[in-house]
Amino acid sequence: MRSLLCAAFLALGTATAATTAATELRPFSADDVFELEWARAPEIAPDRSQVLWIRTGYDRRSDRPRGALWITDVATGASEPLVTGPGSYHSPRFSPDGTRLAYIASESGKTHLRMRWLASGRETIVADLDSAPRQVAWSPDGTTLAFTLFTPGEGLTLGKAKPRKPDDARWADPMRVIDDLVFRFDGRGYLKEGADQVYVVPAHGGTPRAVTEGGDGFSAPAWSADGKTLYVVGNDGPDPELDPIESEIYAVDVATGARRALTDRDGPDRSPTPSPDGTMLAWLGYDDERRAYQQTELYVQGPDDNAPRLLTADFDHGLSSLSWRDDGQALLAQATVRGQLHLVEIDLEGNVTTLLRDMGGTSLGRPYGSGDHAVRGTGAERVMAWTVADPLRPAELAIQVGTGPARIVTDLNSDLLEEIALPRIEELTVPSRLDGLPIQAWMAIPAGVSADGTAPLLLEIHGGPFAMYTPAFAAEIQRYAAEGYVTVWANPRGSTGYGEAFAQEIDEAYPGPDHEDLMSVVDAVLAQGWVDEKRLFITGGSGGGVLSAYATGMTDRFAAAAVIKPVINWFTMALAGDIGVVVSRHWIRGNPWENPQKYFDRSPIRVVGNVTTPTLVMVGEEDWRTPAWEAEQWYTALKMQGVPSAYVRVPGASHTIAARPSNLVAKVDTIMAWFEKYDPAKVKSDGEGLPDHP
Repeated sequence: MRSLLCAAFLALGTATAATTAATELRPFSADDVFELEWARAPEIAPDRSQVLWIRTGYDRRSDRPRGALWITDVATGASEPLVTGPGSYHSPRFSPDGTRLAYIASESGKTHLRMRWLASGRETIVADLDSAPRQVAWSPDGTTLAFTLFTPGEGLTLGKAKPRKPDDARWADPMRVIDDLVFRFDGRGYLKEGADQVYVVPAHGGTPRAVTEGGDGFSAPAWSADGKTLYVVGNDGPDPELDPIESEIYAVDVATGARRALTDRDGPDRSPTPSPDGTMLAWLGYDDERRAYQQTELYVQGPDDNAPRLLTADFDHGLSSLSWRDDGQALLAQATVRGQLHLVEIDLEGNVTTLLRDMGGTSLGRPYGSGDHAVRGTGAERVMAWTVADPLRPAELAIQVGTGPARIVTDLNSDLLEEIALPRIEELTVPSRLDGLPIQAWMAIPAGVSADGTAPLLLEIHGGPFAMYTPAFAAEIQRYAAEGYVTVWANPRGSTGYGEAFAQEIDEAYPGPDHEDLMSVVDAVLAQGWVDEKRLFITGGSGGGVLSAYATGMTDRFAAAAVIKPVINWFTMALAGDIGVVVSRHWIRGNPWENPQKYFDRSPIRVVGNVTTPTLVMVGEEDWRTPAWEAEQWYTALKMQGVPSAYVRVPGASHTIAARPSNLVAKVDTIMAWFEKYDPAKVKSDGEGLPDHP
């Protein structure tokens, strides 16, 4: 499949060669980031004649991604806009008969669930809601929509005094009383009292009705074939905050709200997916062994099964985005496989067939494995639509009918990228110097750079740490390459996509052996002759921030470092981060007061006394995943030792610093400015501009 898709892009390049041959190509600039567009979230019409998808780009005025709904004819590949306007439009869902489209519209600070009649183009607002609905699902008969909605609740109230407040007085805000373990969460800030619940509403419009209540909230509604039951996910057990990954699947009677649990094991069960005929239920989950990482497995249970059947015992890759094949004889899912995002088909005997290998392209900042797909029909009538991952393009939309050729039917970025000198992307497989374990990596070699040993090298480390980088287009990598950095990114042990054992190599050992893998990759790039060993730089965010900080405490080989949104001290992370209970329960497996030495041994702060590398530290001011005090501990310790350092706070930013394009640009340019300040090749011969080392 990859050869087909690459050939399509090659043909595209040949067609534009005449226009670019006489024009000198230019570097990828900060301004170009705002011009990128990408396809995502394809949805195939029930009659398989059209594919609906979201055309996404960055809006300069709002400084945020904004999506419009476009539709493509499967037979011709011709595309046209369907829903555009001043807002952003997403989550489209065809009605079962294909005559209507439900979608979510965000305009002027308000979010609505809308209905569009496709033949006439007329629309209505299905429900006027106080917060944004999610996970919209049609009932099989097309009469009702189910969705997830945050539902306010009442918290603890203390104090009885109620002095009279004059009408025009400006008193202090009321005190915030907190009695929840998790009271703030990244991307949401201080949490309001309440929880997600599942609602239903008539598809023609009306008053939403809650079908769940209580518990720790419920979500992910999926209809039974007869439309009488909704399968939902939640945790109705005691003290759910103390086991935040725990969840069960419940069957909810739509008419009465009566609820019964279908699963009861210790571990997360999610993504309930009933078969087309309603006789079987599939879902994803695993038995919780309290490990830092455990592989997500696929289970199915039918009327003749006394217990759930595990279908993926012999498939050692994590799964997501579960659906049934239309004939009910197999399931489809996305799988992370060795730096690629695959679409796989799993039959009821557990046999796995790979349908696609190059999904991805929807992670625009850094090259994470992120993509979307849709499938309808079987055999010669099967239509697949997916977002294509490519090193030199953000996601385009591809369509395949039956066993025919895959066609890329969009061309969203040639008008921009045909003018730009993009880097060459090469793959590396490097044996770790620790034990020979093969480590997959990729290298972006800037246009015009030759193997003369003079270029700077930038090691960019992914977060997670249980995540996967891919060779997909990423704006941050492109910006580094445009400024002349040979940029390398890798999947050290602990990354997903290489089997459960590979990911568990850092269980109770992070950071540690993964550092050796990354240094092995740096050594391999040096051996190729592209870079100057005195011009080595390192950066990474979140889990990559952990490893960037740790690396500078283990080696002085880097000229400068940029440590982004790190965890520096597992004590404070476990007690004040939004996922602190996961850290103590699954990563460290013990509370800080029970085994303080274990926490200290895993904390980068223990090696800060070794650091001499000039270090930039950056964090979002509203980051509650790795809160600002983590970055501040590293910065303060460096300052106390006289290590050249700077601390950058990003106003209004959560853990996803680059969610807004202006922050993506500023983040990268700030990092490169810091590196340039300490780049030996940029320091003037008379000493002007030399850094002040301790």
